[in-house]
Amino acid sequence: MAPQGVIYNERYLSIGDGTLIGPNVALTAGISGEQTMLSSPVVTIGRKCIIGRGSHIIGHWSIVLGDEIQTGPYVYITDENHSYEDPNAPVGWQPPTEAAVRIGSGSWLGANVVILPGTVLGRNTVVAAGAVVRGEFPDHVVLGGVPAKVLRHYSEENGWQSGPPSG
Repeated sequence: MAPQGVIYNERYLSIGDGTLIGPNVALTAGISGEQTMLSSPVVTIGRKCIIGRGSHIIGHWSIVLGDEIQTGPYVYITDENHSYEDPNAPVGWQPPTEAAVRIGSGSWLGANVVILPGTVLGRNTVVAAGAVVRGEFPDHVVLGGVPAKVLRHYSEENGWQSGPPSG
């Protein structure tokens, strides 16, 4: 039996058929089991996904993973982040900012990837290990770096090309 992970607010989580959740994974809606959320489900994981060991998917508003997504170990996905509006107040006590996250079907997230609030990844996207991702990206791209940028893209006319799509 795999080591137990952490699950908070299971009633706000939706996990598709055939999905495999690795050991020591944290799947949470909010930060405690008693927290009432404003939407349901907060975290949706599609069919036939594989969530790598030690990963954390921490939802407060809306995180949607499509079907057949795979993650390496220790991937962190969240739709909420600390704000820093008042330089005299502790950062952890300031109001958070939230923005929905969507990851397109067929995507692969390498080890130690961080997906920040507001990220939208198209279908069949590859994110290189260690990348920190924020923003919107089209289908069929390879992302890498901190911050992540498009390293390669695919088009029907030209096949695989280096750099971001033009136009």
